[in-house]
Amino acid sequence: MSRTRAVTAAAITAGTVAALLALPSAQATVSSDVVVNEVYGGGGNSGATLKNDFIELRNNGSAAVSLASWSVQYMTATPGATTTWQVTNLSGSIAPGATYLIAEAAGAGGTADLPTPDATGAINISGTQGTVALVTSQTALTCKTAADCAADPSIKDLVGFGAAVIHEGTADAPAASNTTSVARNASGTDTDQNGADFTAGSPTPTPGGSGTGGTPGPGPLRIHDIQGAGWVSPVNGQAVTNVPGIVTALRTSGSKGFWIQDPDPDANPATSEGLFVFTGSAPTVAVGDSVLVSGKAQAYYPLASGETVATTSNLSVTEIGTATVTKVSSGNALPAPIVLSAANVPAVYAPDLGGADIEGTPVTPSRSVLDFYRSIQGMRVEADDARVVGPSDKYGEQYVTVKPDEAATYRGGAELLGENQTPSGRLEVVPADGSNPHVNVGDVLTGATVGPLDYSQYGGFLIAASTLGAVQANHLAPVVADPDPAKELSVATYNVENLAPSDPDAKFQRLGAGIVTNLAAPDVVSVEEVQDDSGATDDGTVAADQTLTKLTAAIAAAGGPQYAWREIDPANDKDGGQPGGNIRTVFLYNPARVSFVDAGPADVNRTTTGTQVVTAHGDPALTLSPGRIDPGNPVWNSSRKPLVGEFSFRDHDVFVIANHFDAKLGDQSQDGRFQYPAQSSALQRSGQAQVEHDFVQKLLDADKKADVVVLGDLNDYQFSPALNSLRTGTSDGTGPSILTDLISTLPVDQQYTYVYDGVSQVLDHILVTKGIKDLSYQVVHVNAEYSDQASDHDPQVVRFKV
Repeated sequence: MSRTRAVTAAAITAGTVAALLALPSAQATVSSDVVVNEVYGGGGNSGATLKNDFIELRNNGSAAVSLASWSVQYMTATPGATTTWQVTNLSGSIAPGATYLIAEAAGAGGTADLPTPDATGAINISGTQGTVALVTSQTALTCKTAADCAADPSIKDLVGFGAAVIHEGTADAPAASNTTSVARNASGTDTDQNGADFTAGSPTPTPGGSGTGGTPGPGPLRIHDIQGAGWVSPVNGQAVTNVPGIVTALRTSGSKGFWIQDPDPDANPATSEGLFVFTGSAPTVAVGDSVLVSGKAQAYYPLASGETVATTSNLSVTEIGTATVTKVSSGNALPAPIVLSAANVPAVYAPDLGGADIEGTPVTPSRSVLDFYRSIQGMRVEADDARVVGPSDKYGEQYVTVKPDEAATYRGGAELLGENQTPSGRLEVVPADGSNPHVNVGDVLTGATVGPLDYSQYGGFLIAASTLGAVQANHLAPVVADPDPAKELSVATYNVENLAPSDPDAKFQRLGAGIVTNLAAPDVVSVEEVQDDSGATDDGTVAADQTLTKLTAAIAAAGGPQYAWREIDPANDKDGGQPGGNIRTVFLYNPARVSFVDAGPADVNRTTTGTQVVTAHGDPALTLSPGRIDPGNPVWNSSRKPLVGEFSFRDHDVFVIANHFDAKLGDQSQDGRFQYPAQSSALQRSGQAQVEHDFVQKLLDADKKADVVVLGDLNDYQFSPALNSLRTGTSDGTGPSILTDLISTLPVDQQYTYVYDGVSQVLDHILVTKGIKDLSYQVVHVNAEYSDQASDHDPQVVRFKV
């Protein structure tokens, strides 16, 4: 995870700096001033002392030379048709008699850092052979032979070492190694004969700025100019030079780089004073360094597979890429962090733009949380005594709230109370050091959690925490359902998250114990996401006998009943879910308590043939039990078909419909550009709900007091059009209700079954017809609020008299 203002005068203007420096001529002949002085490619390799590769320049002339538009470039020893030059842009200047050190890529080994470099790149130089060119432009070279490169007037100097095809003169410089560099002879003379001018020896990098020249001044743009007052940088795609800032934090894994912040902000609240510098390799700067950064300003969009910048709904992060860095000083105080709280974070998470792109509007910090966080993107922020509202995942990502009194659940989460009402205090936290605090909902990160404000495609804005508050555990206890009275039928639903025989025994044991202990061994359990016997291996297997045998054995081993089951194998790869897994819904039932009423001929293809409601002796019945509801209807394409079964309890019939509606895949992000986000999947779920509503209505037409339980993972909220359609047959909920959604009967702060990106919400439901009256209902929180989960869903159970 995932995660600039008006022009101000620089202390030394670009024009002043230019006037002080000699203007060199671009040439491919002998250089009388700046030359390549030393090349080392063994950094971090086996046996190496230094951690990084490096290139060192030397000014043999009598005047300072500006390197602001120059680069060093590298080509492999034997370039092919598709091989290209790798480029590190330079900045600043080199004084007469001085050297200029460029740090390049780091390896995994080595024990010593380079001296402070003048510039930093990410080129992985060969330890033995290759070509390095000093170029008076920042455009990648195209020459691939010694003759062509000699004819290129932009090449100031060039050294080929080992057996490089491209070199100056009649012979290469000697080969290097993990412990030796190639360095120009002590006189520093350039004769354009690499073989004569260079010798191999121990690497001797000289600290940056070792000559008599001074550090270059800031360029014309500050961070707030680059960030701008919009959602995308006004200089996106353009080169920027010597942007000043204080290094506030490092990212040493994943997308490597560091954050800088200008300690002298402008007066515009819409423009941020911080941004990310992408280096591609481990940054060589330290927190507290004052630096000048040159490179390309860019709007980086985190993209999912198959996405492009044009199609993604994610917001962008302003950064400087292909960066070179000049250190001005060290040990500087960091800008004070912005303390986030209800006092400054807006009450509205995102503005309602009718689905339009927020990037087409100005950043207005008071309008919404998204605006406010964009206005401080990259800057240091602080969350104090932050309560956890989303547990740690395996990547060390968790969510806190900076508004502890907002939409709080009874167990410490932050609840979704309506469509597009993301809690405005919810914020992701990711430790910058890659650690995982393993926190649960209700825990508190005491004290200050501090770091730059970043953005990720998974969860939106986040604190890249360089300081994480100490964990105060809340010791959140799992919920245990009430005991099941003998005269009441208990029916539960549980999404077991892609359960397959290859899953660890510990998962089956935890699921078994949860069903027995926490759910109190219900008479009937609708289980969702049961995979076939080969799991995600796409080999044509559709049977799930092994999966169910292992699950029911785990329940029995935990002290529960020996459940029987009913299910219908899906057609291969037709019901969505993890490719190859063939997930389905299954009825588990306790035959000592309840009977399953099997109906229909044994030879009928129940995968493709739907069950029908008929009347038998004046009561509703099914032509197929177990059966599927209208499986050929397009609303079920690439989605699970409802499983319906008739049960008999104490000589009374109960119809149960197990569901796993279409997932929210493809919907736009709640944290993204388009507000409010389009939910492309909602239409299919509404269609599914309407088909099922009509089926339930047929049961009620046969007997208006029929006991029907509709349950499962419906993948939608209690206030959604899909649930309205299921209850009333109308997407706006204005029709007569034939089902009661039991989640809506709980106190508001208990209405959730799932925690997604730090938001407690409802995806799983149990609905009942009006004939079911004397009931008790519980959501059994055992998974979603915990960092250690058997599944990502919480089960729920209803008990009622028949």
